[in-house]
This record gives sequence, structure tokens and C-alpha cells, in this order.
Amino acid sequence: MDLNQLEAFSAVMTIGSVTGAGKSLGRSQPAVSKAIQELEGELGYALFDRNGPRVTPTDKAFLLYEEVERSLVGLRTIRERAAEIGRDILQPIHLVATPALASTIAPAALKLVEAKGHLPEHIHLRSASAEQVAHSVLHRTVSLGLISLPVAHRGLDLHWIGEAPCVAVMRKDHPLAQLDCIDVNALQGQRAITMSNRYRLRQRINGALAGEKPLDVALETNTSFNAIMAAHAGLGVALVEPITALGMPIEGLVVKPLAVHIPFYFGVVTPFGKPLTATTQALIEAIEIAARDILHGFVKREASEHDDLL
Repeated sequence: MDLNQLEAFSAVMTIGSVTGAGKSLGRSQPAVSKAIQELEGELGYALFDRNGPRVTPTDKAFLLYEEVERSLVGLRTIRERAAEIGRDILQPIHLVATPALASTIAPAALKLVEAKGHLPEHIHLRSASAEQVAHSVLHRTVSLGLISLPVAHRGLDLHWIGEAPCVAVMRKDHPLAQLDCIDVNALQGQRAITMSNRYRLRQRINGALAGEKPLDVALETNTSFNAIMAAHAGLGVALVEPITALGMPIEGLVVKPLAVHIPFYFGVVTPFGKPLTATTQALIEAIEIAARDILHGFVKREASEHDDLL
């Protein structure tokens, strides 16, 4: 398979039609069709079900697409870096973070780096799940990753661990909004909104807030922002990490501390053994400063504490 085939496949997956993919790529519709057919021939299986001008991706196409996109991002990065080397400019920052960190601490840290004159001409900031962040750093397609913990993969350098207590978020007119602190008893009988991944934060929330009766989790979701907006709609009390709640305050909501300490842990990771550029080092330092500014009760811990904490 070659780059022409992969770009054609990616474009069709994104746009949903061969004609549209051809326009986007600046190629003819027959040329894109031929590239897809050649790719299917090499793979030995169909990527699309055809129905006139429109196509429907097969299950195998969706599985392949994620790998192809990562490879294309890597190739585009090489192209851009080659051009930048020729112009003698700073190497760009390629930063990937979980949604909560990408929308709050990452931009604040980049602004601090800019103030010190270390910010390059181009910045690539992408949000992804914790598992995808780890994958990107392991495959060295990014300079640095901000990830929720645990993360124990070989091939990652964990520079430090950030800790901050989880919070409860609710509407200002919610019955619990008048309390200074939310305890287990107050949550009994309330509709809780929290995370769906039971191997990360959700596990600690369940353990700490079990009480005599299990929490009534009315809504599970994959991001804290979704949980907070569900609370804004009046669907219950969001039990979330503090980064989104404090870093993206929303009118009409209140953020309350929990009576029991439920730590949220996140880490700064880079590819193992890869020398840090001055820009990356400056960004790592700026992330700590931004975290201290945004998070109440922020504690910086050593990377060596990972296994004992988690």
C-alpha cells in the first residue's frame, strides 16, 4: 500500500463519498475509486459497501481507519518538520491530552511558554482518551502527553504526577447547593452523574462514596464536561475531576468540595529515552504552574510514587 491509497481511504472515510473525497484531494472520482480498489486488493477484504455514488464503511474499515490516521499524522509531521528545518525555526509542539487537560491546563501552560519566548510558530494540540494519549506518546507522534492515571506502559517517561481532589458540580438552585461540603449522606437519594470508565476515576468515586447504599448513578459519560453539562440541564449532581469544573466555570453552576478526599491523578509523559528540547522542558514546567493556578489543593508528586498511589 502507498500514501496515495491511504489518503484516498482516509478522505472517503471522513467525507462519506468518493466524489467528495476526490474534490477534497484535488483528484478525479475515478482516480480515488481506483486507489480504494487497489488498497482493497492488497488487503484482501472490502473496505466499503457500494450503493451508487455513496459508500458505507465496513467494520474492518473502521478498525483500519484509526491506524491509518495515526500514520498520516506522522507523515504530515515529518513533512512540516522538514520544511521548518530548512527555515531554521523552532521545532513545533505536538501535544496530546485528555479532554479535561486539553481544554484547561494545556492552553494556560502554552500561554506561559509564550510569555518566556519559547513558543514555536506552530502548535498541534489534540484531545484524546487516556488510552489514545498513551498510544500517541508510545509511537512518538507527539512531543508530550497529558494523561489521567494510572499509566504503567513501558516506553513512557512519566515526569511527575499531579493530584487534586474531586468535586461535586450542580445547579445553583439544586437542594445541595446551599451546603458548604457534600458528604455521603447528602448524596443518598440524589441522582449522580459521573464517569463511565471503571478502571480510572470511577473506581475511586465508587469506593469513597458507597455509604450504606450504593450511589444512584443516573447518567454515565466519557468526559467530565458532558457530566457537568448534564448537571447544568438539571439531571443531577456531577461527581467529577476538578480540572474541568474549575478550569471552565459555567454560569448557573456551583462547584462544591467533597467531604471525603477522592484524588484525581494526572501525569506528564514523553517518549522514553527521547531527549527533551528546550521547548518541551519549558512546557513541562509551565504545566505545573498552570495546574497550581487552576486547581485548589494541587499537589505535585514524584513519578516514582505511581504504583503506591494507584
